[in-house]
Amino acid sequence: MNQSRPTKATFEDIRVRVYDGTELYGRHYPAPGSSRRPLLCLAGLTRNSRDFHDLAVRLSGQGESARPVYTIDIRGRGLSENAADWRQYAVPVEMLDVQDFMAARQLARVSVLGTSRGGLIAMVLAAAQPSLIGAVILNDVGPRIERDGLMRLAGFVAQSGAPLTWEAVAQRLMDSEGRFFPNLAEADWQRLARQRYNEKNGKPALAYDRELKRTFDAIGDGPVPELWAQFMALKKVPCLVIRGDLSDLLSADTVTEMVQRHPECVSHTVPDEGHAPLLLDDRTQRVMRDFLARYDNLDAGRH
Repeated sequence: MNQSRPTKATFEDIRVRVYDGTELYGRHYPAPGSSRRPLLCLAGLTRNSRDFHDLAVRLSGQGESARPVYTIDIRGRGLSENAADWRQYAVPVEMLDVQDFMAARQLARVSVLGTSRGGLIAMVLAAAQPSLIGAVILNDVGPRIERDGLMRLAGFVAQSGAPLTWEAVAQRLMDSEGRFFPNLAEADWQRLARQRYNEKNGKPALAYDRELKRTFDAIGDGPVPELWAQFMALKKVPCLVIRGDLSDLLSADTVTEMVQRHPECVSHTVPDEGHAPLLLDDRTQRVMRDFLARYDNLDAGRH
């Protein structure tokens, strides 16, 4: 893992107040003069825009292949304001956050990269506002979610507050996710700690609203509902599905079915990574770059 440290020079901070007054934080990684389709990145359930920093730096900037990249902290995550009511932590509401963010930045026909929860938001957005999406990358998520993986995520969300030191945060991440990312070194976990947690008065702080744990209460013991109708809302746009080969949330069989059902869907497997792939290895970044470039066109939206 070779993650760039955030440097203010590479991105512009964005603050957008959405329909109900909640203020969202985002980032714009510019690519001056580029005619390539902008990429909008949506993070997972408890994650934030910092997940995409290294990828955004590599894709944006100067040069013929550069493209503008936008990232968002959905309400209750990262540096965005918390929801007024925990019931607002629902994919349809979060989709409206994305829609308002795009309107504020005058974005349309973007490529969307959705990790886990972000991929579910992309599916719902495609059903509600198909003109907003030109291509989609789903990172370790699909219409069928494995129950064991979902319950593991629920347990993580329900954990107590942030440890007191950054070293303890890194150890917590290693203990909970080490088996899914066996090739990460101690320094990598320390970088991930800074990525996953906010900093307050020099100490770690949770980067998500703990009320998110209440959204799992309705799952019960039954099967997890499947979202094939929402996935097929993406059938009019090209789709790349990325799966970690150690993933406990997205199965290889589900990926096979996604490719079979979608007329223009391809897949890529990241070796030795679980949920969700970090998108930092050269091969995966090359696959994404080639996929995005294949579907660039002049109706890419304003940026």
